[in-house]
Amino acid sequence: MADVDLRLGDRGVGPVARDSLTSLVYNNLRQALMEGRFSPGHRFKIRELAATMNVSETPIREALMQLVRGRALEMQAGRSIMVAHMTAAQYIELRTVRLFLEGLAAEHATTRISEADIDRMEAIHRELVSAEKEHRWSDAVRVNWQFHRSLYDGSGLPEVLAILDDIWMRNGPLLNFLYPHAPPTYPNEHQHLAVLRFLRQRRPDKVREAIQADMMEGGQNLVRLLEKHGGTSNIPPDED
Repeated sequence: MADVDLRLGDRGVGPVARDSLTSLVYNNLRQALMEGRFSPGHRFKIRELAATMNVSETPIREALMQLVRGRALEMQAGRSIMVAHMTAAQYIELRTVRLFLEGLAAEHATTRISEADIDRMEAIHRELVSAEKEHRWSDAVRVNWQFHRSLYDGSGLPEVLAILDDIWMRNGPLLNFLYPHAPPTYPNEHQHLAVLRFLRQRRPDKVREAIQADMMEGGQNLVRLLEKHGGTSNIPPDED
């Protein structure tokens, strides 16, 4: 594939090599997976994806194979590439890792995050509540991820964030099954409200506990749904 010469106004930039295009495609798809823009079982059509992203098929194919190696996608029959399904056991195992790492990131973020960023998280939570009330399920999944990621961004722990992003890349698609059949429920207030309150009070231990409780309480219905269908995310279309 020939290098692509991009022009920004009167300023020329150097040619973009194929591996750079592959990285751009990979990062865009990775972000989409973390945000839950694809559901488990979604089948990628390389030609259509290339047309949508305005690149050739080669960087698409290479990026998809990277995601296969990262276990976010799976290949069937040597050709078909789809978003990987996840079992209840896998979800619970990854949640165990998340409980520790997201708790750690939340704790570290508590004394570092700015008031402006807390305000932004509060606005994101309001959008989550609004999306749920209006049955905008895909928006709800996306902004829930944004709430969590905004918190961890303030942790100052880039290596922890890299690991969490890998987990969320696999976890994000599964969260599409939260709505409308397995919505997050809480015995008291929404745990996001507790996170916000303790962030403003600068109480690291309480923020850690609240984000961990959010994962446990908010995901219990999802676990039940997976177990109802034999412990896998291969759920019939009328329930996704």
